[in-house]
Amino acid sequence: MKVDLHNHTKLCNHAEGEVFEYVERAIEKGTRYFGFADHAPMDFDPKYRMSFAQMSEYEKSVLEAKERYKDTIEILLGYEVDYLEGHMDARVLHAKVDYLIGSVHFIDGWGFDNPEFIGRYEHEDIDVIWQQYFDAIEKMAQTRFFDIVGHLDLIKVFKYMPKGDILAIAKKALIAIKEADMSLEVNMAGYRKPIAEPYPSLALLKEAHKLGIPITFASDAHNPEQISLFAEETVAFAKSAGYGECVYYKERKKYFVEI
Repeated sequence: MKVDLHNHTKLCNHAEGEVFEYVERAIEKGTRYFGFADHAPMDFDPKYRMSFAQMSEYEKSVLEAKERYKDTIEILLGYEVDYLEGHMDARVLHAKVDYLIGSVHFIDGWGFDNPEFIGRYEHEDIDVIWQQYFDAIEKMAQTRFFDIVGHLDLIKVFKYMPKGDILAIAKKALIAIKEADMSLEVNMAGYRKPIAEPYPSLALLKEAHKLGIPITFASDAHNPEQISLFAEETVAFAKSAGYGECVYYKERKKYFVEI
Protein backbone atom coordinates (compact mmCIF):
# COMPACT_ATOMS: atom_id res chain seq x y z
CA MET A 1 0.00 0.00 0.00
CA LYS A 2 1.66 3.21 -1.17
CA VAL A 3 0.02 5.58 1.30
CA ASP A 4 -0.73 4.87 4.98
CA LEU A 5 -1.40 7.98 7.06
CA HIS A 6 -3.04 6.87 10.32
CA ASN A 7 -0.79 5.04 12.76
CA HIS A 8 -0.14 5.34 16.47
CA THR A 9 2.73 5.25 18.95
CA LYS A 10 3.04 4.01 22.50
CA LEU A 11 2.52 7.58 23.75
CA CYS A 12 -1.24 7.10 23.40
CA ASN A 13 -1.06 4.50 26.22
CA HIS A 14 -2.89 1.80 24.27
CA ALA A 15 -0.36 1.07 21.51
CA GLU A 16 3.01 -0.67 21.64
CA GLY A 17 6.26 -0.69 19.73
CA GLU A 18 8.88 1.88 18.85
CA VAL A 19 8.56 4.43 16.05
CA PHE A 20 11.38 2.82 14.10
CA GLU A 21 9.62 -0.56 14.27
CA TYR A 22 6.53 0.90 12.61
CA VAL A 23 8.64 2.55 9.93
CA GLU A 24 10.67 -0.54 9.16
CA ARG A 25 7.49 -2.61 8.91
CA ALA A 26 6.06 -0.04 6.48
CA ILE A 27 9.22 -0.22 4.37
CA GLU A 28 8.97 -4.00 4.37
CA LYS A 29 5.37 -3.70 3.13
CA GLY A 30 6.31 -1.34 0.28
CA THR A 31 4.74 1.83 1.67
CA ARG A 32 5.98 5.04 0.07
CA TYR A 33 4.22 7.66 2.23
CA PHE A 34 3.81 6.69 5.87
CA GLY A 35 2.20 8.86 8.48
CA PHE A 36 1.96 8.89 12.24
CA ALA A 37 -1.28 10.39 13.56
CA ASP A 38 -1.36 9.55 17.23
CA HIS A 39 -4.23 10.55 19.51
CA ALA A 40 -3.85 14.25 20.23
CA PRO A 41 -4.00 15.43 23.82
CA MET A 42 -7.15 17.02 25.22
CA ASP A 43 -8.69 17.65 28.62
CA PHE A 44 -10.99 14.63 28.31
CA ASP A 45 -10.31 10.90 28.33
CA PRO A 46 -6.58 11.32 29.18
CA LYS A 47 -6.13 7.58 29.71
CA TYR A 48 -6.09 6.94 25.96
CA ARG A 49 -3.86 9.74 24.65
CA MET A 50 -0.59 11.58 25.13
CA SER A 51 -0.41 14.60 27.40
CA PHE A 52 0.17 18.13 26.17
CA ALA A 53 3.64 17.90 27.70
CA GLN A 54 4.40 14.92 25.42
CA MET A 55 3.55 16.68 22.15
CA SER A 56 7.16 17.81 21.66
CA GLU A 57 8.46 14.31 22.38
CA TYR A 58 6.04 12.83 19.86
CA GLU A 59 6.84 15.34 17.14
CA LYS A 60 10.59 15.02 17.74
CA SER A 61 10.49 11.22 17.46
CA VAL A 62 8.57 11.32 14.17
CA LEU A 63 10.79 14.02 12.68
CA GLU A 64 13.91 12.09 13.69
CA ALA A 65 12.51 9.04 11.89
CA LYS A 66 11.74 11.23 8.88
CA GLU A 67 15.39 12.22 8.67
CA ARG A 68 16.75 8.76 9.45
CA TYR A 69 14.75 7.03 6.72
CA LYS A 70 14.53 9.88 4.19
CA ASP A 71 16.26 7.91 1.43
CA THR A 72 13.84 4.99 1.73
CA ILE A 73 10.39 6.25 2.72
CA GLU A 74 8.65 9.58 3.29
CA ILE A 75 7.52 9.95 6.89
CA LEU A 76 4.68 12.37 7.58
CA LEU A 77 3.55 13.94 10.84
CA GLY A 78 -0.03 14.31 11.95
CA TYR A 79 -2.47 14.00 14.82
CA GLU A 80 -5.75 12.20 15.18
CA VAL A 81 -7.93 14.80 16.86
CA ASP A 82 -11.17 14.01 18.64
CA TYR A 83 -14.00 16.26 17.59
CA LEU A 84 -15.57 16.99 20.95
CA GLU A 85 -17.10 20.40 21.47
CA GLY A 86 -15.49 22.32 24.29
CA HIS A 87 -12.43 20.08 24.44
CA MET A 88 -10.40 20.87 21.31
CA ASP A 89 -7.25 22.86 21.92
CA ALA A 90 -5.43 25.45 19.80
CA ARG A 91 -2.08 23.84 20.60
CA VAL A 92 -3.21 20.86 18.56
CA LEU A 93 -5.35 22.60 15.96
CA HIS A 94 -2.49 24.94 15.06
CA ALA A 95 0.38 22.48 15.43
CA LYS A 96 3.01 22.48 12.69
CA VAL A 97 2.09 19.19 11.04
CA ASP A 98 1.46 17.69 7.63
CA TYR A 99 -2.21 16.94 8.35
CA LEU A 100 -4.88 16.55 10.98
CA ILE A 101 -7.35 13.67 11.09
CA GLY A 102 -10.71 14.57 12.58
CA SER A 103 -12.42 11.67 14.33
CA VAL A 104 -15.54 11.15 16.42
CA HIS A 105 -15.15 8.68 19.28
CA PHE A 106 -17.72 10.10 21.70
CA ILE A 107 -21.47 10.69 21.74
CA ASP A 108 -22.42 12.87 24.71
CA GLY A 109 -19.22 11.76 26.44
CA TRP A 110 -19.84 8.05 25.78
CA GLY A 111 -16.85 6.29 24.20
CA PHE A 112 -19.02 4.15 21.95
CA ASP A 113 -16.11 2.28 20.29
CA ASN A 114 -14.49 1.31 23.59
CA PRO A 115 -15.25 -2.30 24.62
CA GLU A 116 -15.30 -1.12 28.24
CA PHE A 117 -18.59 0.67 27.55
CA ILE A 118 -20.25 -1.67 25.04
CA GLY A 119 -23.06 -2.45 27.47
CA ARG A 120 -24.65 0.94 26.87
CA TYR A 121 -25.75 -0.13 23.38
CA GLU A 122 -28.42 -2.28 24.98
CA HIS A 123 -30.07 0.84 26.36
CA GLU A 124 -29.85 3.07 23.28
CA ASP A 125 -32.02 3.57 20.19
CA ILE A 126 -29.55 2.49 17.51
CA ASP A 127 -31.05 4.70 14.80
CA VAL A 128 -30.84 7.71 17.09
CA ILE A 129 -27.20 7.19 18.02
CA TRP A 130 -26.23 6.59 14.39
CA GLN A 131 -27.81 9.93 13.50
CA GLN A 132 -26.12 11.63 16.45
CA TYR A 133 -22.79 10.21 15.31
CA PHE A 134 -23.13 11.45 11.74
CA ASP A 135 -24.42 14.81 12.96
CA ALA A 136 -21.14 15.09 14.86
CA ILE A 137 -19.17 14.16 11.72
CA GLU A 138 -21.04 16.90 9.85
CA LYS A 139 -20.21 19.49 12.52
CA MET A 140 -16.60 18.33 12.59
CA ALA A 141 -16.27 18.89 8.83
CA GLN A 142 -17.90 22.30 9.09
CA THR A 143 -15.17 23.53 11.46
CA ARG A 144 -12.62 23.40 8.60
CA PHE A 145 -9.98 22.41 11.14
CA PHE A 146 -9.16 19.03 9.63
CA ASP A 147 -7.82 17.46 6.44
CA ILE A 148 -8.97 13.84 6.73
CA VAL A 149 -12.06 12.18 8.19
CA GLY A 150 -11.07 9.31 10.43
CA HIS A 151 -12.92 5.99 10.06
CA LEU A 152 -16.13 7.56 8.75
CA ASP A 153 -18.63 4.98 10.04
CA LEU A 154 -16.86 3.91 13.24
CA ILE A 155 -20.27 3.68 14.91
CA LYS A 156 -20.72 0.27 13.24
CA VAL A 157 -17.70 -1.22 15.05
CA PHE A 158 -19.69 -3.68 17.21
CA LYS A 159 -22.26 -4.49 14.47
CA TYR A 160 -25.13 -2.57 16.05
CA MET A 161 -26.72 -1.54 12.76
CA PRO A 162 -29.62 0.86 12.23
CA LYS A 163 -32.97 -0.03 10.70
CA GLY A 164 -32.97 3.20 8.71
CA ASP A 165 -31.18 3.93 5.42
CA ILE A 166 -27.50 4.49 6.23
CA LEU A 167 -26.97 6.65 3.15
CA ALA A 168 -29.78 8.92 4.28
CA ILE A 169 -28.34 9.08 7.80
CA ALA A 170 -24.89 10.03 6.47
CA LYS A 171 -25.97 12.29 3.58
CA LYS A 172 -25.48 15.67 5.26
CA ALA A 173 -22.14 14.57 6.71
CA LEU A 174 -20.84 13.53 3.29
CA ILE A 175 -21.93 16.83 1.75
CA ALA A 176 -20.17 18.73 4.55
CA ILE A 177 -17.00 16.69 3.96
CA LYS A 178 -17.12 17.55 0.26
CA GLU A 179 -17.71 21.24 0.95
CA ALA A 180 -14.78 21.28 3.40
CA ASP A 181 -12.47 19.76 0.74
CA MET A 182 -11.57 16.92 3.10
CA SER A 183 -10.61 13.38 2.21
CA LEU A 184 -11.86 10.11 3.67
CA GLU A 185 -9.51 7.47 4.94
CA VAL A 186 -10.22 3.88 3.95
CA ASN A 187 -9.34 2.39 7.29
CA MET A 188 -8.50 -1.30 7.47
CA ALA A 189 -8.80 -1.50 11.27
CA GLY A 190 -12.42 -2.54 10.80
CA TYR A 191 -11.18 -5.91 9.59
CA ARG A 192 -9.79 -6.43 13.09
CA LYS A 193 -13.09 -5.61 14.79
CA PRO A 194 -16.48 -7.40 15.06
CA ILE A 195 -17.78 -5.58 11.96
CA ALA A 196 -15.00 -7.29 9.91
CA GLU A 197 -14.95 -4.73 7.08
CA PRO A 198 -13.20 -1.44 6.42
CA TYR A 199 -14.41 1.97 7.41
CA PRO A 200 -16.36 3.26 5.55
CA SER A 201 -18.72 0.65 4.12
CA LEU A 202 -18.78 0.04 0.39
CA ALA A 203 -22.11 1.84 0.02
CA LEU A 204 -20.76 4.95 1.74
CA LEU A 205 -17.50 4.81 -0.19
CA LYS A 206 -19.36 4.61 -3.50
CA GLU A 207 -21.44 7.61 -2.48
CA ALA A 208 -18.27 9.49 -1.58
CA HIS A 209 -16.86 8.67 -4.99
CA LYS A 210 -19.99 10.03 -6.66
CA LEU A 211 -19.52 13.25 -4.72
CA GLY A 212 -15.88 13.51 -5.76
CA ILE A 213 -14.47 13.11 -2.26
CA PRO A 214 -10.86 11.88 -2.39
CA ILE A 215 -9.55 9.04 -0.24
CA THR A 216 -6.41 8.09 1.58
CA PHE A 217 -5.50 4.86 3.38
CA ALA A 218 -4.96 3.91 7.01
CA SER A 219 -3.70 0.86 8.85
CA ASP A 220 -4.68 2.57 12.12
CA ALA A 221 -1.96 0.40 13.60
CA HIS A 222 -1.47 0.16 17.34
CA ASN A 223 1.47 -2.23 16.99
CA PRO A 224 3.93 -2.70 14.12
CA GLU A 225 2.46 -6.06 13.08
CA GLN A 226 -0.79 -4.30 12.10
CA ILE A 227 0.89 -2.21 9.41
CA SER A 228 -0.68 -3.12 6.04
CA LEU A 229 -2.22 -6.20 7.65
CA PHE A 230 -5.17 -6.10 5.24
CA ALA A 231 -3.62 -3.89 2.57
CA GLU A 232 -4.50 -5.98 -0.48
CA GLU A 233 -8.12 -6.33 0.59
CA THR A 234 -8.39 -2.63 1.41
CA VAL A 235 -6.95 -1.42 -1.88
CA ALA A 236 -9.20 -3.80 -3.81
CA PHE A 237 -12.14 -2.52 -1.77
CA ALA A 238 -11.36 1.09 -2.74
CA LYS A 239 -11.00 0.18 -6.40
CA SER A 240 -14.36 -1.58 -6.32
CA ALA A 241 -15.92 1.73 -5.27
CA GLY A 242 -14.42 3.41 -8.33
CA TYR A 243 -11.23 4.93 -6.95
CA GLY A 244 -7.97 4.86 -8.89
CA GLU A 245 -5.96 7.35 -6.86
CA CYS A 246 -5.47 8.44 -3.28
CA VAL A 247 -3.99 11.40 -1.47
CA TYR A 248 -1.30 12.21 1.04
CA TYR A 249 -0.53 15.54 2.70
CA LYS A 250 2.58 17.61 3.22
CA GLU A 251 2.35 20.80 5.24
CA ARG A 252 -1.46 20.67 4.96
CA LYS A 253 -1.37 20.46 1.15
CA LYS A 254 -2.95 17.56 -0.75
CA TYR A 255 -1.06 15.44 -3.30
CA PHE A 256 -2.51 12.69 -5.48
CA VAL A 257 -0.91 9.36 -6.35
CA GLU A 258 -2.20 6.29 -8.15
CA ILE A 259 -3.41 3.50 -5.90
